[in-house]
Amino acid sequence: MRIDKFLWSIRFYKTRSIAAEEIKKNRVSMGTSAVKSSKEVKEGDIIKIRKNQIDYKIKVIQIPKSRIGAKLVPLHIQDVTDKEQYELLKLRKMSQDYYRNKGEGRPTKKDRREMDEYVGNDITSDFTDWDDFFGENDDDEENED
Repeated sequence: MRIDKFLWSIRFYKTRSIAAEEIKKNRVSMGTSAVKSSKEVKEGDIIKIRKNQIDYKIKVIQIPKSRIGAKLVPLHIQDVTDKEQYELLKLRKMSQDYYRNKGEGRPTKKDRREMDEYVGNDITSDFTDWDDFFGENDDDEENED
């Protein structure tokens, strides 16, 4: 089976075309050399994949006939990625949360409604007319001429 089809069938990439693009960008390799999309995958091969700034390593146990369900993936591949790579991923996710916690930033529609309810409509109820708000009267304009 072609490597781009294999990576798609084990659900490593969402589409086969995305898998082919990643292979063209030299993010997939076998051994020390990068591979082409047409490279045939055999049982026992170890594939190195660079995804989300992490180097994954998977060992091919069995080649599926077509795209398989997520629960069946462990029957076809074995994850031999270093634990350090997963720790890097965990640290990156934590550092992203540090700068912006959930709920901070621009208020949502619900937040805005809650703020309006809390503040109330005191400002709009006091002033019914813009001329009254700015203190302008029609009499003042006539006297200026």
